[in-house]
Amino acid sequence: MEEPAAVTIEKRVLVAARVRRPPREGFSWLDRRFVREHAPRLSGEAILLYFFLTAVSDRDGLSYWKDTTIAARLRLAVEEVVRAREELVLRDLVAHEEPLTQVLSLPPSAPVRPPPRPSHGPVRVGDILRRIIDRDSKASEPGSEPGRGERT
Repeated sequence: MEEPAAVTIEKRVLVAARVRRPPREGFSWLDRRFVREHAPRLSGEAILLYFFLTAVSDRDGLSYWKDTTIAARLRLAVEEVVRAREELVLRDLVAHEEPLTQVLSLPPSAPVRPPPRPSHGPVRVGDILRRIIDRDSKASEPGSEPGRGERT
């Protein structure tokens, strides 16, 4: 019986503008921003798959592992691998075109918005009530000045 011919997969970068490079800070190939900014919004299977793909990908973030092999290695069902990859694609963390998957550079961080500053404009009723309750509860604490926060 003749052995099947080895299949040669032509590797090509799927998203050239998003080829991963080692992070500037730290020493891990896995960018710490992934753990801080992205992992909290992902399922456990998606996090596991992302870690796996970063471990097996080449210097351009490319890998061509079959879903069945990934599922066996990660002890997941094939359907879970597919859903996890779809989640990573939707979050713009990987690109996928059968048979290739590319772990992408992380998208830019969302700008951190400073908390709103107090203004003399409209104020929510709930905020006013919370301030009154906080003020009254502090006034009734032992050692507080008598008469403070009390109505006559």
